[in-house]
Parts: sequence; C-alpha cells; structure tokens
Amino acid sequence: MKRYLPAPAFISCALILLCSYDKSTKESEDLNKQLANPYDVIIVPGVPYQKRSMKMVLKARILWAKYLFERGITKNIIFSGASVYTPYVESKVMKIYADSLGLPVKNIHCEEEAEHSTENVFYSVQLAKEQGFKRIALATDPYQAHLLGRYIKKNFPEIEIITIKYENINMRSEWPEINAESAYAESFVSLVKRENRIKRLKGTMGMNIIDNKKDSSSFYRRVPLFAKY
Repeated sequence: MKRYLPAPAFISCALILLCSYDKSTKESEDLNKQLANPYDVIIVPGVPYQKRSMKMVLKARILWAKYLFERGITKNIIFSGASVYTPYVESKVMKIYADSLGLPVKNIHCEEEAEHSTENVFYSVQLAKEQGFKRIALATDPYQAHLLGRYIKKNFPEIEIITIKYENINMRSEWPEINAESAYAESFVSLVKRENRIKRLKGTMGMNIIDNKKDSSSFYRRVPLFAKY
C-alpha cells in the first residue's frame, strides 16, 4: 500500500526545497559577480587577542578573510584594531595568523588606531584610500555586520558588507600556534583604565573620531551609530 504525504506537508516540503534552491542560486550569482569584479580590499575588524570569549570570533574572521582572498573575491586585506583590552595590537596579531596560514604578506595591511567597530571602518577606509584602493568591503560576522549596517549605509554607502558564511569555512581546522611578540605593545594601558564609561560609549558611537586632529573637515562630523564587537 502506497503512502502519500498529506497535501499541506507536501506543499511545505516543496516550498522549503524551492527556497533553498533560490537561496543557493542567488549566492552563486553573487559569487560570480564578485569574481568578475573583485574588491580592491576588504576590511576585517580585530578582536582582543588571548581573550577566551573572543577566540572563535577571531578564528572565524581570519578564515573568512582567507577564503575571500583565495577565491579571488578580494585582492587585499586590511586587518584593523589597536591594543584595546589586551597588550596585543589586534591587527598585527591577525596579520601574524594570516602569514602562518600562507597568505602573502604584500597583500596584508594593518590599521592600528581603531578601538571600536565604527573606528575599524573609519580608519580602514582612510588607509584604503591612501593605498589607492577604490572598491572596498567590510568582511565580518553577521552580528557585527548588523550593528554596523546603518553606520556604513549613512556614512560610507560605497562600502559593501560580506558576512561570514560559516558553511564555507572550517571552524574545526587545525589552528596555528603563533609567536605574537611583535604585536605586543610595551606602553599598553587597557581602555577600561584610560576612559570612563561615558568616554568609552562615545568611542563606541564613533564620537571620538570628531576629536581627531588629522582632519577638521565635515568628513569627521558624520553622524555616528552605536556599535561594538
């Protein structure tokens, strides 16, 4: 005796398969577009080194940058981050990992001023333009991408966001042991000790950029948005 799925169940299964197919097709089309017109550089925000709670976030962002570079989706990588909560300059640590994973040093750049996510974007865009890079994207995890979405849309609409697709990276892969001595900041003082909560909140919102003395143009007075790791 043959058994058939009830009509509602059959329809649900068909819809799920159709949606999955549409999503797969769209992602394939997006990838083809990116390969046809690769980014000059991607910005990868740093996370505190040797902070246990951020270990997997650090690994995911580096593996995603590696994936995008090796697939030809980007020509260069900017790792961004100062020594904020630990004595290690976040961008330098990420570069050391990238080197250990076989990425070419000449295509890796470090932005070492940013202490907040909004600053990761702002200072990295500055560096990218200094290097002559024009097509720029932010490459990070979905959570941080969501927090920075409005900030980027308002202030840097030319920047695209490429969120990590975890199915494309192997989070269980062997992770190299590195010597991070060259990333150690001798004069380190934690941000928590340097700034009170209000000052840190202003930094998180991008308001500390206004006080930067490099440029007094309106470029520094763009409306910030609350965002952090």
